[in-house]
Amino acid sequence: MAASIRCYKGFPTMRSVSAVALLAAASTTSAAVFEAETGTVAGGAVVASDLPGFSGTGYVTDFIDDAAVLTIDVAGLDAGDYEIKVLYNAQYGDKFTTLTVNGGSSTEVALPNVTTTTWETSSAGVFTLTAGTNTVSFARDWGYYLIDAITVTVPPVKPVVVVDVTTGAVAQAEDGIFNGVTAGSSVAGFSGTGYVEGFDVETDKLTFSLYSETKTLYDVILGYAGVYGGKQTTMSVNGAGGGEVVLLDTSTAASPWANATAGQVLLNAGNNTISFSNDWGWYLLDALYVSPSPPPAPHQVTKVLVAPNPLPETQNLYNTLLAKYGSGTIFSGQADTTGVTWLEENVGATPAIIGLDMIEYSPTRVEYGSTSTAVEDAIAFDKRGGIVAFQWHWNAPGDLINNDTVPWWKGFYSYGTTFDLTAALADPAGSDYALILRDLDAIAVQLLRLQAAQVPVLWRPLHEADGTWFWWGNFGPESSKALYKLMYTRFTQHHKLRNLIWLWNSVTPSWYPGNDIVDILSYDSYPAAGDHGPVGVQYQALLALGENKKMVTLPEVGSIPDPDILKAYHADWSYFVTWNDEYINADTYNDLAFKKKVYADPTVLKLKDLGNWKGVQAKYGQCGGNGYTGPSLCIVGTKCTSVAPPWFDQCL
Repeated sequence: MAASIRCYKGFPTMRSVSAVALLAAASTTSAAVFEAETGTVAGGAVVASDLPGFSGTGYVTDFIDDAAVLTIDVAGLDAGDYEIKVLYNAQYGDKFTTLTVNGGSSTEVALPNVTTTTWETSSAGVFTLTAGTNTVSFARDWGYYLIDAITVTVPPVKPVVVVDVTTGAVAQAEDGIFNGVTAGSSVAGFSGTGYVEGFDVETDKLTFSLYSETKTLYDVILGYAGVYGGKQTTMSVNGAGGGEVVLLDTSTAASPWANATAGQVLLNAGNNTISFSNDWGWYLLDALYVSPSPPPAPHQVTKVLVAPNPLPETQNLYNTLLAKYGSGTIFSGQADTTGVTWLEENVGATPAIIGLDMIEYSPTRVEYGSTSTAVEDAIAFDKRGGIVAFQWHWNAPGDLINNDTVPWWKGFYSYGTTFDLTAALADPAGSDYALILRDLDAIAVQLLRLQAAQVPVLWRPLHEADGTWFWWGNFGPESSKALYKLMYTRFTQHHKLRNLIWLWNSVTPSWYPGNDIVDILSYDSYPAAGDHGPVGVQYQALLALGENKKMVTLPEVGSIPDPDILKAYHADWSYFVTWNDEYINADTYNDLAFKKKVYADPTVLKLKDLGNWKGVQAKYGQCGGNGYTGPSLCIVGTKCTSVAPPWFDQCL
């Protein structure tokens, strides 16, 4: 059948598409009803008949205690797949029940709030039943609901609509393949004939079927309504990870319907699928807008660092990164010395970058006896010719919870402290503001040690602030940005630090301190195990955030992005740093064969590929003179001395 594509919510009009309906015969078997009161109850659940309108002779209630359970025998059906629906009442608000079939894995079933005298139906999903007797059990979960009966039916086989997106098209959500979700139409303003709702449990998913004539990159925009607040959905392409898509709150907007950028996807020649899974859940999906990606715009990255008077080696590091940016290469990195050693011993390669942490230098950790060799480790890696990156898991300046459940060393988490950042920043004469300065000065001491050793640092403070799980993000974007600006001013003006390249670590525009105090934009990527995708949604978001004037990077990754996929997507991440422990020394997130593949790739730059990036001359080496064009910076402990002026200067 043919569908005419029109302009929906500002998306460009596109040509008509061929929507191929792949039909399968559906059973017309009527629903089999199994009454709850005929089942077995335990753990405090009881049969009752007080609320009118039930079917059969009663219903089951008192799902109050954790042990409350109802088990219904389902018999007399042929083996096969069946949809199970629950007839229920939830008069005390939105509820959930946990369903299991034949003792298998559990499924959480949403029971939305209904009036006190109304019985409603909720689909639990499609389950495989055996011939003979099956058991369908309901456990308490949120509790305080009533179950009247279940219906079991052979689900109708929905036509699969394949939309040709070769030159661009709109795929309607209601034409997709449903897994635990349903079509709706009560929220006005949607395109097509409806939308998809019911994203309320982990397994809920909507799949679009798309056709492309060639293997091509496409831009994807997701039409949605965030009527339940800001949410996230997880996108996958042909069964592989594609990243999280942020769905902003539209509950107070003039129209509840909006568009979210889902980044780029690489579709194969022929049929493809793009799926959206629950993630945070509780959102509505309307349509998918797909168009061929234009060639990427050239990067316009500034060559000037934001901090005044950077040391030559600091500028040289930035220039080294910039020279490779957008060239199809990516610098490799690994967190901690133990991770670097593991790579050397098991993969046979040394990364270009080591990621280290100032955490143990936090004064509220030092007072409990913490010590660190991170600065010494950084100097040692620098002497090998490597690049040093630092973050700071900043233990809060004060007011640590520090009990048996939340000990002092969890003080960098929001739940580990009651330190009020907003109040502290509002009172520069106060004691809490003084504690902030004390902590900043303590870390500046360590950074000055690195500066004295001629070690430039990729400095990533206040990381993942917009996640709010760390205390520096727990008070919202304005306080977090103010703290970043205070640190920047304190370090560059008071302490005269000139060896820092400043990173910001968030994709959310409202949290961004601004181009004038940020050198590089970054995102910490922890997709599902085995997802080695391009992190494309966040890549595009960071390019937009910095107006393509800032390099973008992945200073923490769980699953390492596949360099082949990065090239296919034109995802020009400057570098990645793999996190430690199971992310590098086990096969869960990156198996050994994949790690060897990554580090064998010539476009993945390693320590051996860096050369003399600092431009530092060794002792007794030439550093100047007429016609000399080599390094002019001398190693620590020497200085460039005129030996045979004007022809020869030497590091002595």
